Amino acid sequence: MLNYLWLALMVGAVVIGGWTGHLSEVADKSFEMTEYAVVKTAFPLIGVMALWLGLMRLAERSGLVSLLARALRPIMRRLFPEVPPEHPAMGSMVMNIAANMLGLGNAATPLGLRAMKDLESLNRNPGTATNAMCTFLAINTSSVQIVPVTAMAILAANHSQNPSAIVGTSLIATACACTCGVITAQLLARSPFFKMPPPEIAAPGTAVTATTADKPAVKESATLKPLRWWGGLIMAAFLLFFVWLFIQAVIAPPAAGAATSPLVRVVDAISKLLVPFLLAVFPLYAALRGVKIYEEFVEAAKEGFDVAIRIIPYLLAMLCAVGMFRAAGGIDMITSVLAPVLKLIHFPTELLPMVLLRPMSGSGTLGMFTELTKQFGPDSLIARMAGTIYGSTETTFYVLAVYFGSVAIRRTRYAVIAGLTADAVSVIVSIVLCRAVFG
Repeated sequence: MLNYLWLALMVGAVVIGGWTGHLSEVADKSFEMTEYAVVKTAFPLIGVMALWLGLMRLAERSGLVSLLARALRPIMRRLFPEVPPEHPAMGSMVMNIAANMLGLGNAATPLGLRAMKDLESLNRNPGTATNAMCTFLAINTSSVQIVPVTAMAILAANHSQNPSAIVGTSLIATACACTCGVITAQLLARSPFFKMPPPEIAAPGTAVTATTADKPAVKESATLKPLRWWGGLIMAAFLLFFVWLFIQAVIAPPAAGAATSPLVRVVDAISKLLVPFLLAVFPLYAALRGVKIYEEFVEAAKEGFDVAIRIIPYLLAMLCAVGMFRAAGGIDMITSVLAPVLKLIHFPTELLPMVLLRPMSGSGTLGMFTELTKQFGPDSLIARMAGTIYGSTETTFYVLAVYFGSVAIRRTRYAVIAGLTADAVSVIVSIVLCRAVFG
């Protein structure tokens, strides 16, 4: 699927650019995006990856990931029946989904890449996406998020009277998108068109070695000690300290222009405190259980460099194609062709460029959303529709390129279809809901 999509973007950019007289812009954008993919995207990811992979290793070694996976085992077993209940992939996926729900993008991406690596350890067909990978990507591309922090910030910056008004519509839209994305993935997994090939078999006479699926993922430390009574007291005191900080953050007087909705303030407090909490609780708990925290952290952090370098070709290919297509005027051409049809079904044509660009570029979509907010006003129906769409969708092609690129997946099967289905459902639900609520 990505092969045909990439070819269409590249050839389409050149053809449309030649037709519209923008070939020079297409060429310039190709060089600009190569620098953007490497210098401004992959390299900054190295430090973030190293930090969170190191923390994840401590969580695994101390047994925290196993505890988290056991707590959500019933739900995860239904979503990912191919993944063993005790496998570290379960905990990695849960932590990634939780980070996405709270809008912690900097933490969600490394955790998601770690989850993909854990899922790849079960893959008997290297280079081909498994059903679990496709379902996991469908959940990620549906952008499960409790509060659309970025969209609300744009509305507030433009002096909206109620920037938190889109919280409810975004939550419902993203829930519907996630549900449809997962259902689509589950249905397509059973389709004969996307049937998994038979496992790769070594040639006759070749020495038989363990496959990646037979190799255990990172296990808990062999020297793991039980948590002593004094260790339990330390952990309890630490947790109570953060509970106190949380209460203080919720009851504190809101800043001028800030949202006062109780739900928004609770989620905002959690979002602000969660990263500092995780940065301290993983090393503390691991140390109390006898894990050599510094050594384990450094060893796992090395993987961050390898992963960031590994995804550069995939990022470069996708971002370059998207940038060229946009520079050629492809988005504008599609908009002009579809606009008359969409008017018949009462689809706001002002939103179409943003909707078409959303799966391809997060920064480009954010710019369009900001322009719509300034043009129509932060409390207008168009701005709230755009904010709901932005808060309930994701840059699907970017996510696919990064996540699959991290484990060298070339045959993505139905992941693109499931992700775009989730995006389409989110857009439709967002428009219908906003008309009903704000109309």
